[in-house]
Amino acid sequence: MKWIVPLLLIITHTAAAQTADFIVLKKRNHTIQTFFAGSNIQFTTTSGTYIDALINGIKDDTLYLQQFVIQYLPTTFGTLMRDTAGSYHYKFHYNQVAAIGKTAKRGFDTKSNGAILFGGGILLTVASGVVYFVDRKHFSAPLLIGSAALGTIGYFLAKGGSSGMAIGKKYHLQYVNMSNNTH
Repeated sequence: MKWIVPLLLIITHTAAAQTADFIVLKKRNHTIQTFFAGSNIQFTTTSGTYIDALINGIKDDTLYLQQFVIQYLPTTFGTLMRDTAGSYHYKFHYNQVAAIGKTAKRGFDTKSNGAILFGGGILLTVASGVVYFVDRKHFSAPLLIGSAALGTIGYFLAKGGSSGMAIGKKYHLQYVNMSNNTH
């Protein structure tokens, strides 16, 4: 008699689950990352807009996103508190994604180190120009030429590089439809 009640519960209560659609980021047919409802995504659209949002759902090739507006408010103790001021809802077709996230930086970061080199080259060039006009006896032409060259190299290093994995030849997105609907 004790086994009848659990048996009836197992037989009468069946759980039905529906899997949701998802999008897979692939690099030369190898899965890099999977995006599904509830996960966060960072990407640049084909129009150039950078989006960092929560995926509310993926259905019929469309990403349903929610982006939160967070601001810092001062407290009575003189510190800052984070507050969510609101949120925006977006819909994007997965083909509107031009680049995903930011590339992992290993070793020499060309963008930030190039910007530092550019700033230092400009500073040394200006300082060397001031020395030329104020005290020509201490002026060094090789320092001026070297600092201008380093500033130029730094400019091109900071300008180059990618801030994300560009969708195209190397990376591509694949939409996986898990619904049972056969239209």
